[in-house]
Amino acid sequence: MDKMLFIAMNGASQAMRSQSNIAHNLANVSTTGFKSSLDSYTNWHVAGPGLPTRVYNQWQQTGSDMTSGSFITTGRELDVAVRGEGWIAVQGRNGQESYSRAGDLRLNENGQLTNGAGHVVIGNSGPIALPPAEKIEIATDGSISILPVGQTADSMAIVDRIKLVKPDLDKLSKGEDGLMYLQGGKKAAPSTEVNLASGVIESSNVNAISELVEMIGNARQYEINVKMMQTADQTGKAAEALLRA
Repeated sequence: MDKMLFIAMNGASQAMRSQSNIAHNLANVSTTGFKSSLDSYTNWHVAGPGLPTRVYNQWQQTGSDMTSGSFITTGRELDVAVRGEGWIAVQGRNGQESYSRAGDLRLNENGQLTNGAGHVVIGNSGPIALPPAEKIEIATDGSISILPVGQTADSMAIVDRIKLVKPDLDKLSKGEDGLMYLQGGKKAAPSTEVNLASGVIESSNVNAISELVEMIGNARQYEINVKMMQTADQTGKAAEALLRA
């Protein structure tokens, strides 16, 4: 196979992979606490007879941009955002402990504290479930205080505490559900260094303009590689015609 054709096919394939990742980021531009995905590639010389004059790229892994999104003030008593580094521990759909920056909290029909995506928030002894209450307050350290139904204002009591963690970022990887997991299925220890801000949520850190610019660039790269494949095919057919003559 001609090296030019191989390299063009490889380039078109990686451009399609990158487009898929960009589309995923753009689909989550309004998702609370979402961290944009980043593709990592490496270069390799094409092996074969002759000098290694041509290089192709190979997908290595998908990482995440861990920078914080902007804070949006909502005024809701259950909306919180992590200040600086740190994560809120939640239970993934698979039952494993995972980590999220989404602080748009609410109570489901079973009294469990969840984020907007429906992931149950983890506390001191597992998933947090709260009894009926007239008022709920979340302190900066994650402590949850409630005013039971029918009680006076001085009856506020701490019933649980959100598990806040601060693992090394290089040990976290994003799952297919968009949540962060510690490598090896481990659980991060609670950290007293992580604090919450109340009445605000953290927006997605996806930069829509940058993603759209990159999408246009990828589309052009794909078109160039397709043209290279067509040129390689035409060159091959011309060479074959010459040999038959």
